[in-house]
Amino acid sequence: MELLLLLLLCVSAAAERLPSSSSLVTQPGPSDPVLLPPVQHEDLEVVACSPANEMDMMALDGEHVWHADFVQGKGVVTMPHFLVHPEFPGFYERAVEREKFCKDNLKALRLEMKDIPDPLDPPLSLLYPAHHAVLGEKNVLVCHVSGFCPAPVQVYWMKNGQEVTAASSLSVPLPSRSSTFTQISRLNIVVQFGDVYSCSVDHPALRKPLTRTWEFQVEVPPGPGSGPAVLCAVGVMVGLLGAAAGAFFMVKGKQLIGPS
Repeated sequence: MELLLLLLLCVSAAAERLPSSSSLVTQPGPSDPVLLPPVQHEDLEVVACSPANEMDMMALDGEHVWHADFVQGKGVVTMPHFLVHPEFPGFYERAVEREKFCKDNLKALRLEMKDIPDPLDPPLSLLYPAHHAVLGEKNVLVCHVSGFCPAPVQVYWMKNGQEVTAASSLSVPLPSRSSTFTQISRLNIVVQFGDVYSCSVDHPALRKPLTRTWEFQVEVPPGPGSGPAVLCAVGVMVGLLGAAAGAFFMVKGKQLIGPS
């Protein structure tokens, strides 16, 4: 596995701040606009490279918002389409220049860091459907891999013992404050009874791939009338117990009073 050498990790706290609280309207009138209190954001940029791979990405408040696609030759905005998001003019061209600088200095960096052991944090993974699974309907299986270092991981998908990795997608590594990474792989499926899917994650910190499996589970709803039947049975039992207790006290009463 070809690992990325992290060249630049830039964290900018308080990247954007609204007007300070002293400039807010203390007693707004009916027509005065209500301003929000100061908001602090965290901006994160990562540049990494290896002889065969490269990565240039941005995150805002822990969410992946943009990365350079060096295969397609363009920048990719990963924020949801329904959100108003900023443009990134010139960012891809800047990413190309930074990757060139990274690879030009890669050999020298490797020589300087050869005596420094690489941190090895094994990944954790979760496998779950993106939506409630309904038999016969389309869905997306999500393999969420987190807590690993260095990046990236390799993810393999299997369906009923046959590899279907080519039909899946894998996000770029997203760094976190803990100096570890997260990647998410997705696989489009049609939910069918008996199909077994597995997501296997490979990483240098693992002795063997970490595998999770998922298959559709039939939910058996309670049968019609089972609730009232149970309540009725409980009512009958309580009634019988009540009658038995009444008979018991009646007999005991006669024994104490004696025959009339």
